[in-house]
Amino acid sequence: MSKPDYQATNLPLWDFLTILASEGVDFLLSGEEDKVPLSSFDYEKTTICLFFSANWCRPCQSFTPKLVQLYNMLRTMGKELEIVFISLDHDEDGFNAHFETMPWLTVPFDVNLHKKLRERFHVVRIPSLVPLNLDGQSVEEDLIGLIEDFGEDAFPFTKKRREELKAIDDSMRQGGKIDQLLAHPGRDYVVASDGGKALVSKLIGKTVGLYFGAHWCPPCRAFTAQLVEAYNQLLSSRVDCFEVVLVSSDRDQKEFDVNISSMPWLALPFEDRTRQDLCRIFNIKAIPALVLIGPDGKPISTNGKKIITLYGAKAFPFTQSSIEEIEESLRKEGDSLPRQIQDIKHQHVLKLDMAKAYVCNYCERQGKFWAFSCDACDYDLHPTCVEEAS
Repeated sequence: MSKPDYQATNLPLWDFLTILASEGVDFLLSGEEDKVPLSSFDYEKTTICLFFSANWCRPCQSFTPKLVQLYNMLRTMGKELEIVFISLDHDEDGFNAHFETMPWLTVPFDVNLHKKLRERFHVVRIPSLVPLNLDGQSVEEDLIGLIEDFGEDAFPFTKKRREELKAIDDSMRQGGKIDQLLAHPGRDYVVASDGGKALVSKLIGKTVGLYFGAHWCPPCRAFTAQLVEAYNQLLSSRVDCFEVVLVSSDRDQKEFDVNISSMPWLALPFEDRTRQDLCRIFNIKAIPALVLIGPDGKPISTNGKKIITLYGAKAFPFTQSSIEEIEESLRKEGDSLPRQIQDIKHQHVLKLDMAKAYVCNYCERQGKFWAFSCDACDYDLHPTCVEEAS
């Protein structure tokens, strides 16, 4: 097989073609089992990616449909993309079963050939997608994460494109435009639990909490109760100054509907990809999480969960200065209280303690911050419920 001289400009592509030639392979197979000559490709215009996968691999089974959707979308858009399946299946039956789900081409099944390709391209896990771009600007890491983060926007999978996308994310995060974060040309609204819609433009000028959570997550359900309490307090005392928007990680529409039904605030539509985009933009790695956006559209804090858990509605507008004021006020309050007391309602000495949340054993109401607690048993007392022995 005669090949153009790509060695000087693109070693990965040259190596791929050389390995195939060493095994006497000068064609790829399509889904109809037609042979597609390697010489028929326009290597200078086409982005070629090697897809290392296997039918027995669960992550491969999960990712392949996403890649099929991406491939079909990009081809429909007229993008010059070709994917070549490199099977790591143990036998031809597994190879055939897996390839049946793919609309692209494949290297003929040959365990030794596939092993050579895997070793040459340093594939240590699957699924793995390796680009063979001619411009020498292929991204260094595997493309799976890039595609899961950015979808079709990741094309043509180059370093330049990756840097552009990260710059866009940085601009979105710091740009001060809540409407750009929450809306796009196809949708200018968020939804409410009753099925109603609210224009994103109505959120401009408000403090907005982006609540990343899911109904299946027990810690999220616990935090939701705290956030509802703070939200309702702010709604009753500071009309129209604060709003929360759920960014759901629920597994399906039904679960999302159950989740939002317990919430008094708004949500991004479940089917909208903006949910995944915001997780990426704000680097959300665990839920529950609360990102607080100020009236100017710029982030106040990405650790809103801690602020709400510690201080609740008192912390509004959630700025560093407001947190410092609360902490100073609490310090002064603590300084004015005795270090320990002997209350007539309890047999042990009670010591002053700072608690995130507790229930007073006397009045049975929830308390925060300062408490008088017993080291010997599980007993807490509001400072206002103290009756010292004379």
